Amino acid sequence: MKIHIRNGRLIDPASKTDKALDLFIAAGRIVGVGHAPAGFEANSVLDATGCIVCPGLVDLAARLREPGFEYRATLESEMAAAAAGGVTRLACPPDTDPVLDEPGLVEMLTHRARLPDFAHVHPVGALTLQLEGKALTEMAELAEAGCVAFGQANRAIVDTQVLLRAMMYAATFDFPVWLQAQDPFLARKGVAHDGEVAARLGLAGIPVAAETIALATILHLARETGARVHVTRISSAAGVEMIVAARAAGIAVTCDVAIHHLHLCEMDVGFFDAHARLDPPLRSQRDRDALRAGLVSGAINALCSDHTPVDDDAKQMPFEEAEVGATGLELLLPLTLKWAQEMNLPLVTALARVTSDPAHILGVKAGRLALGAAADICVFDPAAEFRVTRENLRSQGKNTPFLGFELPGRVRYTLIDGHLAFDGTLS
Repeated sequence: MKIHIRNGRLIDPASKTDKALDLFIAAGRIVGVGHAPAGFEANSVLDATGCIVCPGLVDLAARLREPGFEYRATLESEMAAAAAGGVTRLACPPDTDPVLDEPGLVEMLTHRARLPDFAHVHPVGALTLQLEGKALTEMAELAEAGCVAFGQANRAIVDTQVLLRAMMYAATFDFPVWLQAQDPFLARKGVAHDGEVAARLGLAGIPVAAETIALATILHLARETGARVHVTRISSAAGVEMIVAARAAGIAVTCDVAIHHLHLCEMDVGFFDAHARLDPPLRSQRDRDALRAGLVSGAINALCSDHTPVDDDAKQMPFEEAEVGATGLELLLPLTLKWAQEMNLPLVTALARVTSDPAHILGVKAGRLALGAAADICVFDPAAEFRVTRENLRSQGKNTPFLGFELPGRVRYTLIDGHLAFDGTLS
């Protein structure tokens, strides 16, 4: 299939390109940028007038809910959501049921995801068996099966000796270790940020110290072992400052932030709005502003959706009993554009945080529009608004604190390996 994408504004953050250029695709690869190769005759022409043509988005945290939680979402529903959101590549955490701690389970998931309309799936393998924080998994075998990194999802390893051994083993084979920084004892029974709102509502709080104490342990062990560490979903100003200081000291550490934490804070819990029940919790306005600034400066390396579809029954509960999580795959691009507008940030910089930068963290050749690169492409209209409603969301999880919002940016086309996986002009 030969495709010509014409009249678009091509933005490729990896090469800092931002200009009007046509794109030419053949056999799932980009074969021409600006000029068609000799003898090229398109089977299909996509008109991108008024649109931006950029690499497909790369999401570092998207729960697909398979295997084990199909009543919350299915692979088919979440892949449809990914395509509708312009996401062409994603990493899924290991907290499935059963846990991704055996090569056969990883192979089954990646095999199920090998369909033309499906985004490329990169499993994050379990660091410990059953995520129990006791015995290490066979990381080498899991890596051979397709795991790009190893982590604990949102379950901490309490025994620091186990964490030390895990990092030492990972460092030996140069396996990335992805960890959430949250002390389980300080966070125990907490449901919201330990601040003014939680106090007023009578909710058990999770202090910023839960993040910084866990982060200090992670960073010290990373320095001792030389492991490549990625801190997932940083949530506080103090946490960002620690990451910056660690890098200055020569520690190999990267981090990401969930898109919800870039726009919301503890005040958005409102009167017990369970849509805002997230992990880590929404923190203070000062923390939110520090996260926004940190993402601009590069202190925070990437944005992720932290996509966690939850069924309605689990959300329609008292706040402290509601399940954590929100849908995010389809909102990653619009909320990134909203952040860029509010920060007066060039699109080439903003889009880097959801394309080339997370691709670098994943260690995959993606997030770029270059000759020979895979034709994973998102075409979106930055002037068209996307209204967040239950009906407009293709994800099986309809719960998000952004319901009712009008957001900038509507995806027109999503191509995965040169295959048209989503055509927004038909909806």
